[in-house]
Amino acid sequence: MKSFAIAFELGRCLRFLSICAYMWTMCSFVHAQSTADAIAQYRAMLQDGNPADLFVDKGELLWKAARGPKNISLQACDLGLGPGILEGAWVQLPRYFQDTQRVQDLESRLLTCMQTLQGFDASAIAQTPFGVGEQINVSALAAFVSSRSMGQAFLLPQSHPEERRFYELGKRLFFTRAGPYDFSCSTCHAQDAKRIRLQDLPNITGKEGATAGFGAWPAYRVSNGQMWSMQQRLNDCLRQQRFPYPLFGSDFTIALGVYMGVNSKGGQSIAPALKR
Repeated sequence: MKSFAIAFELGRCLRFLSICAYMWTMCSFVHAQSTADAIAQYRAMLQDGNPADLFVDKGELLWKAARGPKNISLQACDLGLGPGILEGAWVQLPRYFQDTQRVQDLESRLLTCMQTLQGFDASAIAQTPFGVGEQINVSALAAFVSSRSMGQAFLLPQSHPEERRFYELGKRLFFTRAGPYDFSCSTCHAQDAKRIRLQDLPNITGKEGATAGFGAWPAYRVSNGQMWSMQQRLNDCLRQQRFPYPLFGSDFTIALGVYMGVNSKGGQSIAPALKR
């Protein structure tokens, strides 16, 4: 974990470089065909040397380390393809698990393994704020697991009735308007070529947009120097809609993950990615 110790300073440097890259890109905007071209150019300049790699390394160490009250590693954790099998697991999550008798995404499944294998209190971790305590380790573990499926196509299972029910629930939640602004997820993410300020808003209802919106998380956020899991990304979307935060690993967030993941069928995962 020695390399992880430099993540903060590296993040500060990267944020400074991102500002420089942004200014250079905007200055050369007149030579670009569109705003989207300029933003893509800016992102490409940031891509080399993704700090998410540091979290991947930390996550691998955490996966193999004997930890928790039981002093056991996570190497026997079953993420859906069998104990310890990581390749291809991320692109088939969320999915139904017989042992818990519920549909789980990556983060909630990691909590299950941390409790059953290592003896951690999953409920206590779920109530811990993002970026604090074991939540930091969950984000690193998610980065590591997702990295083992990078470039693979999403193929979320829909054979179990609960998996199909969660897809329909996620679809309903995606289009449900509520809150003080009468917003829904679809307000921002159900049309092509839409953006807020200079930020592209992928159309989650189609394969390309769903892959862009779902297939990049977990991701390193340059703007705040943090590694964000999909759970944190969804929580921040709800914050912007002025909705109350759901419980970590709630059926609400998992159902939205199923909806996005199934819509991403055939698209390639690029997680853990780099975001502005």
